[in-house]
Amino acid sequence: MKAVSLIRLGDKEERLQEALPNVEFVFTSGMDEINEQDKKDLDILFGVDKLTEAFLDECPNLKWIAWYATGVDKLPLAYLQQRNIILTNNRDAHVIQMSEFIIGYILADYKNMRTSYRNQVNRHYDSRLISKNLNGQNILFLGTGSIAQRTAQLAKAFGVKVIGINTTGKEVEYFDETYNIEELHNIVGLADIVINTLPQTPSTVHLLTKRHFQLMKDIALFINVGRGSIVENDVIIDVLKNNIIRHAYLDVFENEPLTEDSAFYDLDNISITAHISGNNTEFSDVVTDTFIKNLKAFLNKDDVIENKIDTSKGY
Repeated sequence: MKAVSLIRLGDKEERLQEALPNVEFVFTSGMDEINEQDKKDLDILFGVDKLTEAFLDECPNLKWIAWYATGVDKLPLAYLQQRNIILTNNRDAHVIQMSEFIIGYILADYKNMRTSYRNQVNRHYDSRLISKNLNGQNILFLGTGSIAQRTAQLAKAFGVKVIGINTTGKEVEYFDETYNIEELHNIVGLADIVINTLPQTPSTVHLLTKRHFQLMKDIALFINVGRGSIVENDVIIDVLKNNIIRHAYLDVFENEPLTEDSAFYDLDNISITAHISGNNTEFSDVVTDTFIKNLKAFLNKDDVIENKIDTSKGY
């Protein structure tokens, strides 16, 4: 069994070799460094790179791609499905960090931390500042996957009601109510906080329209840590410029990185983070742990046990 990396992994390379001595590991910094013989022989690709169908055609024995990221929308999914190549991602490696970021966004907003910081910068001491409680608020998650579930678990401690939208309306742990995504128009107006955690798929691109924001409460807080493509740039800019909702915390955008002249920077009712909600110091350890578990399972039964992607759906 030959596993070829698309990135260098530092001390994790030795850890992989020690954990799986029967696997032949080849460590590279990307497709361009993989020689012709390794392309012919490799069974597994792991890491991240701009994989192309042309490159994958040169890997006739490829059985599994262990993608060291969450988003898989840039991969040739139809091609992988056609060749029955297993695809895994590392969505669970971001669960703790992203759930903490979401709770941080909410608390910073509800407790007026931005206003307090501005007062500090302006040397203004305002002891009359009043904040709002989370207790009794309604949170709506677009998507009820692992990140949403972890965040919902944390949010319940604050006494909130947690509602979720998913493809079927199936019940999910930590959610008080769940609905089919087709019911979004009827549900979105119930929420004080709307959080997008959906992946990018053909059905989620530009899922949110201006009408959805018009149906939200005018005091609603919108948080996006899923994919920027959930809403067109011009739509969310128009919504915020016209105060259709109160505020937005955006970690992702339809086009990244934002340029210096981006209209987003001109808005006063937005808080921007630069696609960092998944970044964490423990990421490489978690990813390596998951890869080892999956690789051991793959050696035993030609399949994986964690984070398997349905290439027909894109998640």
